[in-house]
Amino acid sequence: MVILLVLPIAWVTANRIARPMRILAKEAEAIAGFDFDKDFKTGSSVLEVDQLSRSMDLMRVTISNFLSLITSISGESNIDRLLDRVTDETMKASHADAAVVYLLSEDEKELRAMAPRLADGSVLSDKILPAYSLEDSPDNNRLLSRFMDKQVGIEVLEKNQAGDMQFIPLFEALDSDKINIIVLPLTNRSNEGTGLLCLLYSEHNQGLEEALKPEHMGFAQALSGFTAVSMESRQLLKMQKALLQSFIELIANAIDSKSPYTGGHCQRVPELTKMLAAAACESHDPRFENFSLSEEEWEELHIAAWLHDCGKVTTPEYVVDKSTKLETIYDRIHEIRMRFEVLKRDAEIDYWQQLANGGNTEQLKSELDAKQGQLDDDFAFVAQCNEGGEFMAAEDITRLNAIADKTWRRTLSDRIGIAWEERQRKQRTAETELPMQEPLLADKEEHIFYRDASDVIADENPWNFKLDTPQHKYNKGELYNLSVTKGTLADEERFKINEHMVQTIIMLNQLPFPKHLRNVPAIAGGHHETMIGTGYPKKLRKEDMSLTARMMAIADIFEALTAADRPYKKAKSLSESIKIMSFMKKDQHIDPDLFDLFLRSGVYMDYAKQFLPDSQIDEVVISEYLEPTA
Repeated sequence: MVILLVLPIAWVTANRIARPMRILAKEAEAIAGFDFDKDFKTGSSVLEVDQLSRSMDLMRVTISNFLSLITSISGESNIDRLLDRVTDETMKASHADAAVVYLLSEDEKELRAMAPRLADGSVLSDKILPAYSLEDSPDNNRLLSRFMDKQVGIEVLEKNQAGDMQFIPLFEALDSDKINIIVLPLTNRSNEGTGLLCLLYSEHNQGLEEALKPEHMGFAQALSGFTAVSMESRQLLKMQKALLQSFIELIANAIDSKSPYTGGHCQRVPELTKMLAAAACESHDPRFENFSLSEEEWEELHIAAWLHDCGKVTTPEYVVDKSTKLETIYDRIHEIRMRFEVLKRDAEIDYWQQLANGGNTEQLKSELDAKQGQLDDDFAFVAQCNEGGEFMAAEDITRLNAIADKTWRRTLSDRIGIAWEERQRKQRTAETELPMQEPLLADKEEHIFYRDASDVIADENPWNFKLDTPQHKYNKGELYNLSVTKGTLADEERFKINEHMVQTIIMLNQLPFPKHLRNVPAIAGGHHETMIGTGYPKKLRKEDMSLTARMMAIADIFEALTAADRPYKKAKSLSESIKIMSFMKKDQHIDPDLFDLFLRSGVYMDYAKQFLPDSQIDEVVISEYLEPTA
């Protein structure tokens, strides 16, 4: 009978004891499943079970808070904002009055204060806190000693202590004569010291004792450890970006240095492009109201602008710098001049020979003067053609051909003392017996450089290039080059210069850009396209290009027009450059809306004041070139 009475009581008692344990088991399962939202209440009367319940609840809250903090910290990519967030979050978690991070400088010679902040959200200047040289003795510096030993601890600063006088601004900011500092060393993955996380407590703060409890210190140490690793990752990323930027600038500077005539172009175009992009971001014009750039998009534009001409590393210097029609490695007008000199000397020799044979002195002298005068006049004309004016008339071409028909006598072989490559070109034709008559201006087979099959871009290509490729790679024929109707470049040379865009796009597409930089090739490769599909190398139209690519086209053209370091032209004044670009706007070579913004925003003048001499800056009446606003 007693057993029957005891059994129900035992069952109820056991159930009351087991129920909290089952709740604790469910809470443990929830924590294991990273579910921290449920609040389990055991209500156990057993002391040990109730203590276990409180510990489980504290663990749930701690893990939840820690995960929330590391998610917040890990989501920040900018190292300066990361430091701000670290100090804020750690300060809140530890109920400190202020927090500051000391980081090892890049040269690893001193510890510098970064992101000092107060609990009320105000920011202190980095300069109010001293930097610590690693060459100083740790015995005389408590924070430096903590850094060297990598030991967690607490230090005390007192306003009336001589060694702490350098912290007077900090005492004043916290309105306290005594400051307790919990020092948490920061170490990287290699356990090397990278800095200190300092939590500051004024003498009025009662939270220090709570913060020093093992569970709170453990939390702070875990957070500081994660912070150190996060900062190391961000610093490595920052260093990698700095290295990438250095390589980009190295390439751009090498291109500018390669040709003194374009010196500074690769550096000036990025500045002007970003000035125009900033104007578009700030504009209230309905045409640009939806345009803005994120931090990553600014980085993308910056890299694209710096690399917009990287393909020029493949363009021969003498082609880029060709300032006369006969120029290759040197100006071949000197060869032509010598041939004229030979003909003048031949005329003089002929004069003396005929005079010795009893010819009429007066008649022979008149004929000599006429021949030499004609040769002088012909050479002056050839020299003028060589300079490459704006346009060459048909009658000028006719006269060149007539001059080319004249001959001079060559008695020496032109196949000795030359490079093997030139000898191979000459061997395409049979050697003529000497002496022989040579045309005064020659177009020879040896002047032609054949294009290899690998140099031909197929109509169907992975980059969608649409180019009219000349038959030959180069044609250095003298008459052929002198007959160029505009400028100094033959079709083959102009193609070679234009080909720098082909190489730019190919080179940039070979780089493994991260996702946010994948538009770099398209932005950099579009600055020679037009709005109507007449540009190169893809014959894109306005709708095929991003706004930033169209901005770079304007920047590239304006810089080229105003540059004072081109051998083939004089620098245009500001008004002349704007006028030329207004014609390009009408012809749809550049974006009309962007050109209007370029003028209305004053970007053209801001750039001029920064990069052009005063003598080049004249008055521009922009109203003459603007479309009327609605």
